[in-house]
Amino acid sequence: MEFQAINIEDLGARIELTHFTAGDVTEYHAILHVAPQGEVFAGQLSRIQKAESHLMALPELEGAKTIFKRYFLSDATNQVPVIKESDQCTISYIQQPPLDGSKLAIWLYLQRGTDVSNINGSTVVTHNGYRHIWTMGLMNTTVDTSYMQTWKTLFAYIDILKLFDATLEANCIRTWFFVRDVDTQYGGLVKSRRECFVEQGLTPDTHYIASTGIGGNPADPKALVQLGSYAMTGFQPEQQRYLYALSHLNRTIEYGVTFERGTLMQYGDRNHVYISGTASINNQGEVMHVGDIEKQTQRMWENVETLLGEGGMTYNDVMQIIVYLRDGADYEIVQRMFTEKFPNIPYVITLAPVCRPTWLIEMECVAVKKTNNPDFRNF
Repeated sequence: MEFQAINIEDLGARIELTHFTAGDVTEYHAILHVAPQGEVFAGQLSRIQKAESHLMALPELEGAKTIFKRYFLSDATNQVPVIKESDQCTISYIQQPPLDGSKLAIWLYLQRGTDVSNINGSTVVTHNGYRHIWTMGLMNTTVDTSYMQTWKTLFAYIDILKLFDATLEANCIRTWFFVRDVDTQYGGLVKSRRECFVEQGLTPDTHYIASTGIGGNPADPKALVQLGSYAMTGFQPEQQRYLYALSHLNRTIEYGVTFERGTLMQYGDRNHVYISGTASINNQGEVMHVGDIEKQTQRMWENVETLLGEGGMTYNDVMQIIVYLRDGADYEIVQRMFTEKFPNIPYVITLAPVCRPTWLIEMECVAVKKTNNPDFRNF
C-alpha cells in the first residue's frame, strides 16, 4: 500500500490517496477535502469536483474507474439537488457533516484492471470469475417507522441480489445503515434487521454481516433509514472468514444486535479486511471510559488493531478510515490524535452520533494485503 497527499492550493483542496497493486488489478481509495472559504455550497462543490477531475487526470490513475462514491454533507436535503453527477457509479449521499468546517467531503473507491458496469443502479465489477456488486442509497418512505422502513429496504435489496443469483446470507459482505436520529430510531432498525436476518438464514449459529449502523440523515426528510451494501458472487465459502477479537470484544448478538465485527476476504493475490463500525467497548459488551474522548479513542484503536491482527493485518495495511463523532466539540482533540497516529492513511472525521449515547466516537476501515494463496483465484 502506498500513500500520497496532494494539496491543490489554487482550489483550496486536498486529496489523500492510497493505492495497492497485486496481480493485474490496482485498487485506490481517495478522500477529498475542501477548505471552507466563506462561500455557499455550490462554490465548495465546484472546487471539490475540480479536485476530483485533477485526481482522475493523474498519470498513475490512467484507466482507473470509480466503483462507488460517498458524499459526506452538512445539509443533505438542500445540497443533494445542487449536485450534478456525471459519474455512473453507485453513489451514497448522507448528511454527516465533515468537522473541518467544510460543507462536504468525498470518499472514492476506484479500480484499474477490472470490467466495470452499471446494472439497475448498482456498480458491478467483473474479473477473474468474481462479480462484485456495490449498491448505495437504498431507502423506502412509503412507511413511517424505522422498523418498517428497514424491513422494506432490506427486502428491496434482497430482490436486487436475486438479479445476480445471489442471497443476503451467502453473498452479502458489508453493509452500512444510516439512521436519522439514531438515539430514538436505531431500536426499530435493530429489531427489523434481526427478524429479517432470521427469515433469510442469518442466525447466531450461521453468521451475520460486517456493518456500520450510525447516525446520518438521508436527503429525503421522510427517510429514517438508508442502506448501502457490498455483495459478491463467484467465491468459495472458505474464502470468507469472520473476525471476532474475543479478547477485546464480545459477540454482538449478546446485546441484541446482528452484525459481525469484521470480515476477511481471501484471494490468491491479496486479502481484504472490512472492519465494521467499532467503538470503545470491552468483551462484556460494556462501554469503556464513559465521558473521556481521548481514552475512548485509544480503546477504539486497540479494538480495531486486534481485529486487524486476527485477519493477518496491521494499521500499515489500512487503505482508508471513516471516523464518527457524537460531539463536534471533540473534533480538535480527535483530529490531533489521528494526525499523529495515522499521517499516511486517508481519513475523514464526521459528525455522526454512535448507536449508544455514551459512545463518543466510532471508526471503520478497509485494509488490503498482498498474499500468495494457490487455493483461491486472484482478485
